[in-house]
Amino acid sequence: MTKHQANWSPYDNNGGSCVAIAGADYCVIAADTRMSTGYNILTRDYSKITKLADKCVMASSGFQADVKALQKLLAARHLIYQHQHNKQMGCPAMAQLLSNTLYYKRFFPYYSFNVLGGLDNEGKGCVYTYDAVGSYERVGYSSQGSGSTLIIPFLDNQLKSPSPLLLPVQDAITPLSESEAVDLVKTVFASATERDIYTGDKLEIVVLNAEGIQREFMDLRKD
Repeated sequence: MTKHQANWSPYDNNGGSCVAIAGADYCVIAADTRMSTGYNILTRDYSKITKLADKCVMASSGFQADVKALQKLLAARHLIYQHQHNKQMGCPAMAQLLSNTLYYKRFFPYYSFNVLGGLDNEGKGCVYTYDAVGSYERVGYSSQGSGSTLIIPFLDNQLKSPSPLLLPVQDAITPLSESEAVDLVKTVFASATERDIYTGDKLEIVVLNAEGIQREFMDLRKD
């Protein structure tokens, strides 16, 4: 008689893809709205993007229960910061807070893969990319989630970010205009949706600039 081992995991991967692109005076953050588990679609209309501050937005894929817990904790920490300093946190400060929060849980991590986008203290676009335990880097563009292996080569080809090893250090922001960056995001998601079963249904695009935050949606394939 064969012995069956009972397996249980505290984690799940709900799929989905996120992309962020930083420009000279804007930042584009986008994610699809499909949430899956295995071969089942749980919902076709789940936003993976959350506003953390006026000039800072986070997109997250991975285990959405952990993502929700992380978002609640960041919101609470940000509220404490506002009471103590009488101002909102800047994007670089929020990036460090997110790193510290993830690293603090490194022995039982939040199974979330985040990209943080916004405007820095000089009004330039900034994108920070993370692993599950808080290691992060400021980049010109990034992608996380189930479709990231398809999206990153596409963005590398189109945007050709300078190597971080080059001296003197070169600015990582992309040379595209805001509308060109939005068009590029739409193209990469249309492409990734063709090959990745966990990405699809609808694309949510958030654009941050000096005027504030604008949102737009685009339909993706539903199969």
